[in-house]
Amino acid sequence: MEFKKIKLPFKIKKPVLALGSQTKNTICFAKDNTAYLSPANQGLSNPRDFSNFNKAVKYFLKKKPKIIAYDLHPEYQSTKYTQSLPPNTYNLLSIQHHHAHIASCMIENGLQDQKVIGVAFDGTGLGLDNALWGAEFFYPCSYKSFKRSAHLKEVTLLGGERAILEPWRLTAAWLYSIYKDKFLNLDISWLKKINRNNWRILKNMYLSGFNSPLVSSMGRLFDAVASLVLEKNKADFEAELAINLERAATGYRLEASGYKFKIIKRKDKYVIDPAPIFKEIISDLKKDESKEKVAYRFHLTIAEMVKRMSLIFRKEGGINKVVLSGGVFQNKLLLSLSLDLLNKEGFKVFTHKALSCNDSGISLGQAIIANFSR
Repeated sequence: MEFKKIKLPFKIKKPVLALGSQTKNTICFAKDNTAYLSPANQGLSNPRDFSNFNKAVKYFLKKKPKIIAYDLHPEYQSTKYTQSLPPNTYNLLSIQHHHAHIASCMIENGLQDQKVIGVAFDGTGLGLDNALWGAEFFYPCSYKSFKRSAHLKEVTLLGGERAILEPWRLTAAWLYSIYKDKFLNLDISWLKKINRNNWRILKNMYLSGFNSPLVSSMGRLFDAVASLVLEKNKADFEAELAINLERAATGYRLEASGYKFKIIKRKDKYVIDPAPIFKEIISDLKKDESKEKVAYRFHLTIAEMVKRMSLIFRKEGGINKVVLSGGVFQNKLLLSLSLDLLNKEGFKVFTHKALSCNDSGISLGQAIIANFSR
């Protein structure tokens, strides 16, 4: 088995083995000035992938790590694996998913332990409050710690993970939260393709909270908007509609402005409300604006969201370094627009280069955070 070697800008205090995430799983062993990263497995629910995971872990256990780092989520196979380890043999340390994302990008760029503005956009990861996170602004953020200073307003994940492959549920949840029952009277083509009887069942789930966790997720926001704009109810795989929305947006070549969104201050953090985005998209759709233009304006809006929050945090604390990570930044248009806006404001921006911004970098981030946590 071949492992990617990553030179570290500091020496690891005690050997660390990090077990990674559930999907796009990698294992990372860090010792001295080097981290060793295993090939990625698509998903640990697949027997072959779990077998590869098991082999890699056993190989690195022979290297005698002192610390085992793993994800907070109790249902990840990589997390459950820790239960099979001999008791009182290792220091076990759980690491928050999005903190690991930011740390992986920091270390890839050779950063020492310093404070940055961390922007982590993905599908979902378990937060410190036991809620599902996925559109996070960590400020300040370092290897040692982070503060969740801003996030996207939560949406109801109707039917749990089923909403990932039926993104119309996410669209309906957002529209119901904005318009209540009046959203069914909106003059948009998307409504003609939804089953009203199914919506009545989902509405009861929304109101009761049954199998409908709240999620702060940029990936799920992309799904909801993609369903609305592209008039698609279902996806064959996670983020399929979001990928198609990016393709549509990339085809737009004219000048355009972003949509409005709200930034609400709540005690010690900000909540970003995308309700105005949906209202303006619906207005554009009613005016028969092209799907390409609407898709582009949405991408620009999210990039402006990144810029505006970064400006707020720089004004508050003077931090000028922004780190972008998480699977949503595989969207090349979003990444390009974000970089352009941040660079124009004079930010020093760090992104992934040799490694992917998706969950395959999680184990590296876990290992580095574990080093600074003990």
